[in-house]
Amino acid sequence: MSGFNKGNIAAIAALVVLAGVGGWRFLATDDGTPEQAEPVESGVSTPPSIDELRERAEADPGDAVAWHELGIALFGANRFAEAAEAFERAVEADDDAAELWSALGEARVMASEDEPLPAPAVAAFRRALELDGSDARARYFLAVEKDLGGDHEGAIADWLALLADTPPGAPWETDLVRTIRQVAAINQIEVEDRITAAAGTRDLLPSNALAAPTRGPTQEQMAAAASLSPDQQQQMAQGMVQQLADRIEAQGGSVQEWVMLMRSYQQMGRLGEARRTRDAAIAAHPDARGQISDLAGQLGIE
Repeated sequence: MSGFNKGNIAAIAALVVLAGVGGWRFLATDDGTPEQAEPVESGVSTPPSIDELRERAEADPGDAVAWHELGIALFGANRFAEAAEAFERAVEADDDAAELWSALGEARVMASEDEPLPAPAVAAFRRALELDGSDARARYFLAVEKDLGGDHEGAIADWLALLADTPPGAPWETDLVRTIRQVAAINQIEVEDRITAAAGTRDLLPSNALAAPTRGPTQEQMAAAASLSPDQQQQMAQGMVQQLADRIEAQGGSVQEWVMLMRSYQQMGRLGEARRTRDAAIAAHPDARGQISDLAGQLGIE
C-alpha cells in the first residue's frame, strides 16, 4: 500500500493535521503519575540532550527506561527511524511493557515513507494490546488500520469506544473527536448522537467540542483531501496550519488552538516556529504556562 486515498483519511488526521498522539508520550512512575524532571538550582528543569541520553542507554543496554527516554527525545526531534531503533532496544530489555510496544508502533508509523501503517507497526500495536487492552495509542492506530482497510464503520466504532474510555482532560480527546468527525464526513456516516452517547455522563470535552468541530477542517476540505495526491495532501495540511496561524494572529486563540498550532509545527519539522508559538501561547495565556510548557517538553520543543 502506498500513497494516501479515501481509505486512510484517518492517517492524515493523526499524523499531519492533529498530531494528537504527542500527548501520550510521557514516562510514568510506578503509581502511574508522570515522572518529574529533577530541578536544578535555578528552579528550571533542564532536560538531558539526545547525546547524553544515548550515552546513558548504551552504558546499560538492559535499562528499558533509558532506551525509552532516548526514543522519546528522538521522536520529539522528528528522528523517527532512530526513535524506532531506541524503542526496539527498550522492548528487548522489557518485552512486557505495553507503553514501550505502542511507542515503538507509533515510531514505526512515523518512520515509514511508503505506507501509512506498515505491518511492523501493526504488530507492535497488537503486542501492546495483548499486554494492556486499554492502551489508548494502540487502540487508536488499530482503528486506523480498519479505516485503511475500508472498514470505516468499524474504525469509527473503535474510536467511539476509545472516547468512552478516555479520562477527562486527556490530551488526545478533542483530537480524537475531530478524527471521528472527519472520517465520518468523508464516508457519510452519522456520528453526532454517537459522540454524545460516548461522552455520556462525563465532563469529557470542552464545552463547545460536542456541538461542532470548532475551527478545524471543514467537511468540504476533508472530502477534497481524499482525492489528492500525497504531495497535494501535504500542501493542503500546510495550508490549513497557515490558516490557523493567521486566524490566531488576527483574532487571538484559545489555549487549545495555540497548542494545536505548536504541535502542528513540531510534527512538520518546523521547530523554530514551534518554539515561537510556545512562547507566544504563554504570553497570550500566562495562567496556562505550566500546561503549555509541559506539553512542549513532551514534544521535544526546547
